[in-house]
Amino acid sequence: MNDILKILPYSLTKQEKDRLLTRRLRELTGYHREHCRTYQKILDMLDVKEEQISSYEELPFLPVRLFKDMELRSIEKEEVFKTMTSSGTTGQTVSKIFLDRQTSMNQQKTLVKIVSDFTGKSRLPMLIIDCPSVVKNRAMFSARGAGILGFSILASDRQYALDDDMRLDLEGVRAFLKKHPGERILLFGFTFMIWQYFYKELQKNPGCIDLSNAVMIHGGGWKKLQSEAVEPQEFKRRLQEVCGLSDIHDYYGMVEQTGCIYMQCECGHLHASIFSDVIMRRMKDFSICDIGEKGVIQVVSLLPESYPGHSILTEDEGVVLGVDDCPCGRKGKYFKVLGRIKNAEIRGCSDTYEKQ
Repeated sequence: MNDILKILPYSLTKQEKDRLLTRRLRELTGYHREHCRTYQKILDMLDVKEEQISSYEELPFLPVRLFKDMELRSIEKEEVFKTMTSSGTTGQTVSKIFLDRQTSMNQQKTLVKIVSDFTGKSRLPMLIIDCPSVVKNRAMFSARGAGILGFSILASDRQYALDDDMRLDLEGVRAFLKKHPGERILLFGFTFMIWQYFYKELQKNPGCIDLSNAVMIHGGGWKKLQSEAVEPQEFKRRLQEVCGLSDIHDYYGMVEQTGCIYMQCECGHLHASIFSDVIMRRMKDFSICDIGEKGVIQVVSLLPESYPGHSILTEDEGVVLGVDDCPCGRKGKYFKVLGRIKNAEIRGCSDTYEKQ
């Protein structure tokens, strides 16, 4: 991984990336076969022999829901450095992802490499559109808390925009901006929470803060709160109206493969870096979709060493738009997420806050 981390995240052609992914993912499959008894049984049942696989697209995938039903580890219990849990509404079972120190470190390094391609190499003052209490339990991270702490690595200074009652701390935000005059500000939060607790408050007093020199990264989508959802361009337009913010990037990611996020470029496309990839599969037989054809999203990642999460079938649908030819200049696949598969369990990082 140290050698891979030296490569620029969007610099490899399809052929170069395919070789890298196949070599590393085949290696991870063999590693997890040896170190996770449950995964070994799955591979044996499927009669998988990773040494005979010629492309990473042929490797088996685990359904993402399996991480809710089973504890999948490739490390001993005493090696668990951090346990991460997926988002979920009340009563839902959550995924548990077990990390050792090295996997956690690789996730952080990868996240920095990917996001820095969009925000620049320098750390920025960071305004977090959330409340401080969400990160208090550092041994058991929720997807929301993990996202905040992960992105905080990119920060030179931090300020929460909301208090623990989810009210906008406007004076605190103003003081933070005054503390960093002329500096570019990084805003991070989950889509619905930005809309509900940040935008709607600023809408009452447009222009009360100036974020024209800021960059926003948001994720998590709208999921169950479709009644609140607005189209991406409308989301951007509204934020620009109330605070001057125009540099806004969505991202796609999940706790089951933390670190390997898919950032949205200035053309509105989600991009797969060299550390991960997406494959769209047809529902009827899991064959690979053509470019432009809707399918179920499979995600692969080079990072998971402490658990067998390197190849996962999600419950989302999407479409690959192209490879190596996005107008933004970044190489790799670029794609669009269309939403949850019908009748799939509803969840989302930004939707799990409930007033008590």
